[in-house]
Amino acid sequence: MNSIKQYGWNENWSTKWNEKWSHAEDKQFIPGRIVGDFGSKYKVLTDVGETWGELAGKLRHTFVASGDFPAIGDWVALAMQDGGEHGIIHGVLPRQSVISRKVAGNTQDEQIVASNVDTLFLVSALNDDFNVRRMERYLIMAWNSGANPVILLTKADLCPDADSKIAEMESAAPGVSVHAVSAIQDEGREKLLPYIGEGQTVALTGSSGCGKSTMVNWLCGKNLQITQDVREGDSRGRHTTTHRELFVLPDGGIIVDTPGMRELQLWEDEGGLDLAFSDISGLASNCRFSNCRHEREEGCAVLEAVQTGELEEKRLFNYRKTQREVLYQNNKEVKLKRKSAASTKVSSSRTRGYGWRKELDEY
Repeated sequence: MNSIKQYGWNENWSTKWNEKWSHAEDKQFIPGRIVGDFGSKYKVLTDVGETWGELAGKLRHTFVASGDFPAIGDWVALAMQDGGEHGIIHGVLPRQSVISRKVAGNTQDEQIVASNVDTLFLVSALNDDFNVRRMERYLIMAWNSGANPVILLTKADLCPDADSKIAEMESAAPGVSVHAVSAIQDEGREKLLPYIGEGQTVALTGSSGCGKSTMVNWLCGKNLQITQDVREGDSRGRHTTTHRELFVLPDGGIIVDTPGMRELQLWEDEGGLDLAFSDISGLASNCRFSNCRHEREEGCAVLEAVQTGELEEKRLFNYRKTQREVLYQNNKEVKLKRKSAASTKVSSSRTRGYGWRKELDEY
């Protein structure tokens, strides 16, 4: 039987648990980690085995936004029911890292991809899927999450000029490790061992067809995930993985596979933009004006670097474009928070006026 220690439980998590749950008097809670997210229900691994978990009604009513709900990788407090056949989730331990994006479409909600991840593998195939500009967006998401980003270039056996593409990706990702691997030819696995050791959690993210499920099977040493061939014409893939699931690796690490992304809409920026474009941020520190926008200002070190060839003009263009998107997204998020706070205040005021109090069911 797997134990929670095999799934990353350590002294740090034990300390967090003891701060809140070790002295609970009314119920007997046990810790567990969400290893499968299936929408309304969660697959949870505990020291008494794997079980299905659902949210307690009282906990559900405390959630304001979609990002508050438990996600794959979270550590939760469970009260077992029916002799251990299923559990009720009563709380979530504070997260160490949160990989999130804005949900697709016009809805202004956060979607948690995975939580409590140590290393985020940003996957791109060395075929028509290869896209440096798209990787810049993934890097912003990774830096914002608190996880350590590592770029994996898969299907190296299909690329005759892998070295040049590795160099191109390295220049666009300062300070980030880039590894080319081939699961088919079993090449490059040794480069990934430092990230998948005992107790470490890694997650895979990338576009559909980039080889994430193949990577999971390769690193696990068995066929855990279904894989499909990409279309020959444009190397586009289908959503082989339809839900998020967590697996234990032979080397002791834990890996999370996630569904492929057709698009990546950034949620909000907590410094990830400057880290993903650290070369531009470094140049900007030498600009004459502290509020330089790197467009037409005199003494702009960034524009000078473009003129001398030190900085690629396309990279600066993408920086400006992404900066505008992040600013727009942050402004919308601030407005929504203000609107939500105002709505809550009015609702609370009305409740006090009626002089009644609604009790929430425990389940």
